[in-house]
Amino acid sequence: MAKIKFGKWLGGGLGWALGGPLGGVLGFALGSAFDAASVTVQADGSTTYSSNRVSPQAGDFAASLLVLSAAVMKSDGKLMKSELEYVRQFLVQQFGEEHAQHQMLMLKEILKQEIPLQEVCYQIRQYMPVAQRLQIIHYLFGISKADGHVHELELKTIHTISSYLNINAADFNSLKAMYFRDVNSDYQILEIEPSASDDEVKKAYRRMAVKYHPDKVISLGEEVQKAAKEKFQKMQNAYDNIKKQRGFS
Repeated sequence: MAKIKFGKWLGGGLGWALGGPLGGVLGFALGSAFDAASVTVQADGSTTYSSNRVSPQAGDFAASLLVLSAAVMKSDGKLMKSELEYVRQFLVQQFGEEHAQHQMLMLKEILKQEIPLQEVCYQIRQYMPVAQRLQIIHYLFGISKADGHVHELELKTIHTISSYLNINAADFNSLKAMYFRDVNSDYQILEIEPSASDDEVKKAYRRMAVKYHPDKVISLGEEVQKAAKEKFQKMQNAYDNIKKQRGFS
């Protein structure tokens, strides 16, 4: 009796057929991580088929995040333990320990692949609202700083992903300023110039408060919303800093 394993090839093929580029990457990873499909050839020549694959939906936020996280983690040619732990903690808090273990196995398989980044991002932006895409970029900056140092190639990859996801330059710079502080960071977070009037600062704050409100990602689960609240708080802190500096309320 012999067992022929072709889970990663079947998983990848089904993924591309049913879920586009993103589904292809995930399907291949599922097949590799869990031996998604196998055929057992009996002594009499008969065969039995088995599968333990659980297919994620192509539109799933966490699935998209796994693939894009892998792209950022691979970009500097170094896989840091701190980066893996950052992702693991997020997954545990979001989905529980058991589910997180499965997803971490997937992530490790995804890291072995060549990711068709442009095609994956184009697919994601077709079904994912802009508020969720902004949250992905914010999360990717968190991964890049997990080891205390951001490699230039990681920043370049995040910028490329942001561009492919159709995030405009102002939004990208706002999110980046939350992690990379300089004298103008508070203004960049609010997407205004330091020369803006007090009224313009207040209008910018109201606009950003709507854009970054955690309720926009409420459907994605408690941990994603928690991360959105942290992003919202950074925006609030930027506004408070400017108010204190200028002396208005």
